[in-house]
Amino acid sequence: MGAAIAMAQRGVGLTGVNPSVGCVIVAGGRVVGRGCTAPGGRPHAEAVALAQAGAAAAGADVYVTLEPCAHASLRGPSCADLLVAARPARVVIACRDPDPRTDGAGIARLRAAGIAVSEGACGAAAARPMAGFLMRRRHGRPHVTLKLATSLDGGIALASGESRWITGAAARAHGHLERARADLIVVGRGTLEADWPSLDVRLAGLEARSPARAVLTRGAAPAGWTALADPRAVAATEASTVLVEGGAAAAAAFLAAGLVDRLLLYRAPILIGAGRPALGDIGLATLADAHGRWTLADARALGSDRLEVYERRRD
Repeated sequence: MGAAIAMAQRGVGLTGVNPSVGCVIVAGGRVVGRGCTAPGGRPHAEAVALAQAGAAAAGADVYVTLEPCAHASLRGPSCADLLVAARPARVVIACRDPDPRTDGAGIARLRAAGIAVSEGACGAAAARPMAGFLMRRRHGRPHVTLKLATSLDGGIALASGESRWITGAAARAHGHLERARADLIVVGRGTLEADWPSLDVRLAGLEARSPARAVLTRGAAPAGWTALADPRAVAATEASTVLVEGGAAAAAAFLAAGLVDRLLLYRAPILIGAGRPALGDIGLATLADAHGRWTLADARALGSDRLEVYERRRD
């Protein structure tokens, strides 16, 4: 399943409204097929992996990060039907599909055909590449990541406004990779007017994956940008994944609205002192309200900087 999740990671940001799914087929202790959801959302991962495996799929074990779809499409049969025709011995599924056209029906179809099915393997890890799809299906809005690049004392700029650069080249490159995985990137009006950022992806080979741009403002947006009157307006966009990247006010607004699902905290080994803080008021009434909201999901060094990834606890 870990290999299937790694396959799914390849398609993040490329599959549109469809989830980025990974599939690995194993026969006789050897991988005979693997696939991820193709750019644009079709073909699905299972179809890619089954085409690669061919006749070797019969009697094999199939590992897939999302329940195989059960609804037919004008573009081809459902993945559940493709698997039934291929006759694997077992299908291991990480996450059930919340799409009402499939939810449980794909699993039922496989079992009815005599194929063993197990659910839940590496479910939390498998859900991450599909976070936007799952959030849209379950809550009717995109999955939102907030990026903060700060000094050790929580500053994002000197008092003069100078902020280039807080973090080093490795951290900035990682930030561009995160842009490439997002459908929409959002900054505040103040950041737009102060910096007029291009917000494109400047990594060799990934330039075409620059996300759409939006600004948090009650006014008009420049040409090529979308105006969001408030954070909740992201629900009306076509985005499944949103990256909030600029401005203490914009960051605070998304946090106060309870819309941040994931936090990227890049910290540079510098002290700024009396500079500009990373956040404005996020609406906390007591210090106790700040606790228990975030879980550390990842931490790593990026050059001399440190990245910490936190996920919002929704329980």
